[in-house]
Amino acid sequence: MKNFIIFLLLITALGAGWFLRGRVGSASEASTTAGERKVLFYQSAMHPWIKSDKPGRCTICGMELTPVYEGEKGFDATASGDVVALTQNQIQVLNVQTASVKQGGLTKTLRVAGQIDDDDRRHRIISAYIDSRVDKLFANHIGVEVVEGEPLALIYSPTLLQAERDYRQLTGELKKSTALRLRQMGLTEAQILTLEKKTDDTLTSEILSPMSGTVVVRDVYEGQYVTMGQRLFEIADFSVMWFMFRAYEQDMPWIHIGQTVEVTTPSVPGKIFLGKVTFIDPNFDQTTRSTQVRVELPNPLVNGRRELLHRLYADGAVKVETPDALTLPKSAVVQTGPEAVVYVDQSGGAYARRVVTVGRRGDTMVEVLSGVKAGEKVVTNGNLLLDGQSEMNRSFMTPVEVVPPPKPMTATLSMPQQMAITAFLKVADAMAATLSEDDLAAFNKASEPAMKVTTDLVASLRSVEGVSPALEILDKVKHFHGFDDIKKARVAFHAFTVAATAVLEPLRTVESAPTFEVWECSMVDQAIPGVPKKARWIQIGGRPGHNPFFGDEMLDCAAPIEKGAKAP
Repeated sequence: MKNFIIFLLLITALGAGWFLRGRVGSASEASTTAGERKVLFYQSAMHPWIKSDKPGRCTICGMELTPVYEGEKGFDATASGDVVALTQNQIQVLNVQTASVKQGGLTKTLRVAGQIDDDDRRHRIISAYIDSRVDKLFANHIGVEVVEGEPLALIYSPTLLQAERDYRQLTGELKKSTALRLRQMGLTEAQILTLEKKTDDTLTSEILSPMSGTVVVRDVYEGQYVTMGQRLFEIADFSVMWFMFRAYEQDMPWIHIGQTVEVTTPSVPGKIFLGKVTFIDPNFDQTTRSTQVRVELPNPLVNGRRELLHRLYADGAVKVETPDALTLPKSAVVQTGPEAVVYVDQSGGAYARRVVTVGRRGDTMVEVLSGVKAGEKVVTNGNLLLDGQSEMNRSFMTPVEVVPPPKPMTATLSMPQQMAITAFLKVADAMAATLSEDDLAAFNKASEPAMKVTTDLVASLRSVEGVSPALEILDKVKHFHGFDDIKKARVAFHAFTVAATAVLEPLRTVESAPTFEVWECSMVDQAIPGVPKKARWIQIGGRPGHNPFFGDEMLDCAAPIEKGAKAP
């Protein structure tokens, strides 16, 4: 009986344990289920219009799809061009670097060029006060240094000599009147006071220097007769020189009175002369839109000569430090068109495109007035590639409008339209050719007219049916500037050539259109991350299709496209 009771207790305990296990497990499972978020769908961060109900990869860029959970909105497909997402591998390959937006001072060094001039307030011309003969010259060559009150020359003038004798003999008011007459004849007050000691057999009088300086012009010789008003000497004071340079409208926010300027000249290598801005001419030159700025420079005698000579060429550096401003590195700003753009790190490999308003530009930093805030991180290296990807993302939001399949066209092109197409073809062909040769300098030169010929092409083809949507995209990617990296040049060219072929390829069926070739590469995504595999470019006949996206690395990865073929 006892054994039977123990057996019943064991059975009861086991049953209770099983029951409690089930309840606890169910509660745990219920809690876990309640804590898990439900996945609504999977979406591509780079191409938000790509969605799936299962995990996988984006059909365009190959990136893993990101799960979007219940309660989340996911990526906004309408603003997909404003966010570019990269994998960690792509970030490393592109060497994407960031820097923080911060509050700080802005330093600007304004480089200017000008000329060393003398202080024209201390520049004198000495002319003859009376008809006379020059008997002796003390300042007998250009460059001689003179001191105020020192004699420049001895002159003989009968009229002056008689007036001096009258002065010695007269008294009272007549003596005062004669002294005034002597002043009019060029004598100084000190010379008049010493006339009492002048002997009757002294026939000459001295012409004294009215200032200390350097004789820069001598227009008289010993024994020469001169008439009243004739120029004899020209003296300039070179102890303080003027550095004169032209400042343009965009320079004016940085220049003000009292500013220190560092001046250098090839005639005194290795030495920096410091001066202050003392005058800014308020009258702008209407032709050059510039004005003169004056900097005063001390110029003492060194070993008997002045270091700064008259009318030397010189360079200046105006160094300015502004008060605190919201700044970011200059390399972070992408401005290939009317908008200034930066890319803000959103973490996790996502970079948001922001339009910013840029203020003053310093040496390494720029002032930003709107668009970002302090503490945000902006891309300083790799942003050109991000900008190219952003342009393509926004373009591919409506693929049918971006790259419409070419349709046979029956329109007749006017002569101005044919000329605009021909000019555009030459530039597009030259750009593709230089990239296929890996010649960055030649590409930068070939792309200089791209904006003009594209603007002309867009304006001339607006009336042609079927090309208007692609024209708008081509007009947005026509901006090129001097690239320092061929990879960046290829990214910009990719956006340009995708839009260009979308515009011109349908016109190949028009009889009046200029003849050109279209070539295609099916591995472009390996050269430019994040773009579709296929891309086309335009060539003018006469040479084989050489790949502008790879160059020598894969020169012959090119296939001709027949008229009427579908776009990639």
